Amino acid sequence: MARRGYEDVVLTVPVTVPYQRYSVESTAWWAGRALAALAAGAGMSHRDFDGFSFASFSAAPDSAIGLTQHFGLSPRFLDFVPLGGVAGVVSLRRAARAVQMGDADVVACVAAETNGVHTFRYGLENFSRFSQDAVYPYGAGGPNVSFALICQNYMAQTGATREDFGKLCVAMRDNALKNPNALMKKPLTLAQYLGARAIAPPIHLFDCVMPCAGAEAFLVMREETAKAQGLPYAHLLGSIERHNAFAEDPVQMRGGWAKDMPELYAMAGTTPDGIDVVNTYDDYPFVCMMQFEDLGFCKKGEASDFVQAHDFTIAGDFPHNTCGGQLSAGQAGCGGGHMGIVEVLRQVTGQAGPTQVSGAKRGLASGFGMINFDRGLGSGAVILGGEGA
Repeated sequence: MARRGYEDVVLTVPVTVPYQRYSVESTAWWAGRALAALAAGAGMSHRDFDGFSFASFSAAPDSAIGLTQHFGLSPRFLDFVPLGGVAGVVSLRRAARAVQMGDADVVACVAAETNGVHTFRYGLENFSRFSQDAVYPYGAGGPNVSFALICQNYMAQTGATREDFGKLCVAMRDNALKNPNALMKKPLTLAQYLGARAIAPPIHLFDCVMPCAGAEAFLVMREETAKAQGLPYAHLLGSIERHNAFAEDPVQMRGGWAKDMPELYAMAGTTPDGIDVVNTYDDYPFVCMMQFEDLGFCKKGEASDFVQAHDFTIAGDFPHNTCGGQLSAGQAGCGGGHMGIVEVLRQVTGQAGPTQVSGAKRGLASGFGMINFDRGLGSGAVILGGEGA
């Protein structure tokens, strides 16, 4: 059965609450700052948001429903999406259908995290049974060891090199230097990337994101509502979501994008060549290359040649992670899953400021998340279109 499109659904008011490496404030404080910015940007009261979608790993003991009382909300649509890097895509898809079906008029999609000195370690201890059973007993906390396994296999199967990863990281750092909200403020050279200390080979220092506190948010509403408020907006042209794809692969070599990619472009009425700006989920640079393949920008196993043939800076021929991505802007937990959507929304509505890609009308943002020992379970992508797309 062909899926129904999102004809009257739009996104508007992209919000980033500037990141901090560490914060003594609660996750609720960061979410509140995002809600206030959404209200100010939309020219309406936050009490007019009758939908609230919240994504976080660090909100406990607060819950999404508890925050409605804290913030004075009274939503008729409520969602809690603790799905990390795929949270943004999942939140948007659910919010879009709620608006389309009349279950809500204006949905605030918010991802927020705090980051105290020990927040990241506490989160890793309880992230999953796989983490507790397959990683922690060996004295290795966090995703680096698991991703090292996946990365090593990817390199062996495709011929990808650290030089390929480095080219992407250098380009993202160049983009981040134009983003006032990015945490990384120093240029990065390929020599510095290649010479960085090993963390869990083949993962080295600049392959790893920096956990931080921050928030990302946007509003989902009908086009007529955005017009009435005088807001610039983008249409949701297409979307896909898939979990635990290709479970038969011994170690992950592809994500759910590869299974559903044709549907994504068919819904949007375009092809990979019709995309002006791409923001992939970049917890590690090899994951970006996997997405280039699985999203149809090159064939499987050809990402190395693709990377060496293109310029990924804002002014390049394949603008990629134009805000710097998580690798250079920072990873605010579930906010990392919303970052690409927020940046693409800015791009296609001409609001990206110093990171603006000239003439950007269609943008793709992807999500990837919820790592177990040998694979990430969640994958998704959306295509947004600005005026004239």
